[in-house]
Amino acid sequence: MEKLSGWVIRHRLVVGLSWLVITVVGMLVAPSLSGRLQPGTHVTGPGYTANVQIARSYGGATQDPAVVVLDLPTGQTVNSPQAQAKLRAVDRGIATAAPSLRLVSYASTGSRTLVGNGGTSTIILAYPPKPGDDMATDQIDALTRAVTAAAPGLTVHGTSLRALEAGNTTGGGNSSVTGELIIGAIGALVILAWVFGSLLALLPLVMALISVLTMQLLVYGLTFLMPSSSPIHPAVQYIVALLGLGLSIDYSLLVVTRWREERAAGKSNDEAVRAAVQRAGNSVWFSGMVASLGLFALTVIPNSMVRGIGVSGLFIPSTATLVALTLLPAALSKIGPRMDWPRRASRRQADSRFWTGWSKFVIKHRVASAVAGLGILAALTATAATIDISTPSSHALASAGAYTDGLHTLETDGFPSGTLTAVPVYVPNAVDAGNIVNALDTVSSLRGAAAPAGPAWHTGGSAMVIAIPYHEVGSAHGGTSLADIRRSVPPGVLAGGEGAQKIDETSATYGSFPLLFAVVAVVTFLLLTRGMRSVLLPAKAVLLNMLSVAASYGLLVIVFQHGIGMKALWGASTYGAIDTLAPVLIFGFLFGVSMDYEVFILARVREGYDRTGSTREGIIEGVSRTGRLVTSAALILFFALASLATANDVTVREIAMGLAFGVVLDAIVVRMLLLPALVSLFGDWNWWLPDRASRLLRLPVTRSADEARPEPIPQRIGEA
Repeated sequence: MEKLSGWVIRHRLVVGLSWLVITVVGMLVAPSLSGRLQPGTHVTGPGYTANVQIARSYGGATQDPAVVVLDLPTGQTVNSPQAQAKLRAVDRGIATAAPSLRLVSYASTGSRTLVGNGGTSTIILAYPPKPGDDMATDQIDALTRAVTAAAPGLTVHGTSLRALEAGNTTGGGNSSVTGELIIGAIGALVILAWVFGSLLALLPLVMALISVLTMQLLVYGLTFLMPSSSPIHPAVQYIVALLGLGLSIDYSLLVVTRWREERAAGKSNDEAVRAAVQRAGNSVWFSGMVASLGLFALTVIPNSMVRGIGVSGLFIPSTATLVALTLLPAALSKIGPRMDWPRRASRRQADSRFWTGWSKFVIKHRVASAVAGLGILAALTATAATIDISTPSSHALASAGAYTDGLHTLETDGFPSGTLTAVPVYVPNAVDAGNIVNALDTVSSLRGAAAPAGPAWHTGGSAMVIAIPYHEVGSAHGGTSLADIRRSVPPGVLAGGEGAQKIDETSATYGSFPLLFAVVAVVTFLLLTRGMRSVLLPAKAVLLNMLSVAASYGLLVIVFQHGIGMKALWGASTYGAIDTLAPVLIFGFLFGVSMDYEVFILARVREGYDRTGSTREGIIEGVSRTGRLVTSAALILFFALASLATANDVTVREIAMGLAFGVVLDAIVVRMLLLPALVSLFGDWNWWLPDRASRLLRLPVTRSADEARPEPIPQRIGEA
């Protein structure tokens, strides 16, 4: 680090210009990134296999449909000549307004499965033209307008799972990455202004924005390198922007705080920059490496979306680290003193009076503090044990609005909510479609099936059958409908749909979760053992991180599964379940991010211990000098992630809030309460490293904890 800081100071103009070029290119490329990202997920399973075949021949028939409910005028039924004329006019009106949609209607099929109670209502299922397209709010609104214009006498309601998920906001879609990035940046600026009390608050924010643009540029390049079987998902754009913002500010905050501390100790500006990079830089580099590991380990999951996020996530901590160790020192060496204005003495003290008192309090009551901290984690972990990983049901997605009214009308007319997850069945030989419909009509878990007519539903000698289950496929109460369909059709006939693929995703993802857990835990333990020159501290760090992640799952269950706070935040009573991808992605992100705080604190604890030879004094120094830093960094990351939760996407929303809750919980309960309490309880055993372990890790052999040690080991975290 000393050589790096010296080189950066000597060549700060070259460093600055290099980053300027990268930033400009990133600004030019960023608007094009979304066009390079591909929705959808590749997994192994019967649902995915069926969807590949269906998508090849019938495009978006793999998606959940939009459902239009048509109530006929009083006195008319679907058998009435006037009603039949209106229903045919409806099909023509939709075909004119949206010719690319594939329709399943009573007018074209004559199927009684599509007719409501008493024959006074019917439904139309509309499928998008391409896989990955959603029948959301805009599409539902367009359909209802087309139907109303074609047959004014009908009462029309529209709904779909995607429209319900969007919260019944008409004409809406996902909020933009730019808007959420601005919200996160404003929240971060407020906290930075409180921390520094000077214009220095702007410096970490500028570093973060440069980091995010660089990350977007790297992800853009990655889209050309990833194989077609593992495309980069659009969710990456959100994750890179918001998590990148938070991590970059965290790393910059650590370096700037240490630079300010060294300046206050009387060093010249360049000397302060060198010292900050030498000391804080080791922690930043080590934290970035561990965080990168947690993200990259996601590639062991046999799910293309998770793998794409894992590979892309590798750039988040690495880019944030590079900016904090090159561009930031260059900026500090040139303009740092001028930006440290106005000069407020209260913000220049290295030690915080509050955190000094807090550390002494925890040490004095270390047993009670450990019991309290572990009790909180244990309670939340027990709550996490009740987690239900599945697709939220339609009734849980939104509680009021036009699309909820459509769902209620659908059910009032005698159609089940499973209509929203109608199962597409691929029939290789079109002549078999009729027999398959007859077979499915007898299945008790299905309302029935229909064979849609027209060239849009017959390609290359094949045909499609649409089965309507009573319960929503893929939800917690999905029942046996999908399995029943597969048992009832002949070999070669394939049942797919979004719900079927969700089931495949859950099986593939959590079948490999123990491997993800093992890889991250073992490699992190080895890295920390080498960096901390201890066996006990890394073991404690890994175990506490696991508990921290489990506790964040518990918070996720409380909010999203049990609905506490859901009504106020998103207008829904409860999702009733946790999305398939949320827990595994939260593990990958939170494990690495929370380890940052562990490294930040223990680096200063070790530094104090090296100087004094006292574990107690090391804890006091470490907590008093990092307490404000860690809590501020956690709040910044919390605001960045919480802004991401405004997205109208259940998966993104749950990941964002799970991470936001987890970061704050980890910083306050785990790092500021449990860490000092347990380190105090362990005493000299914190620094024990067996000779054999030292040799295996190629470290100098040290003495064991039961030997007298008049002199501490001069080793900082991150130094090899």
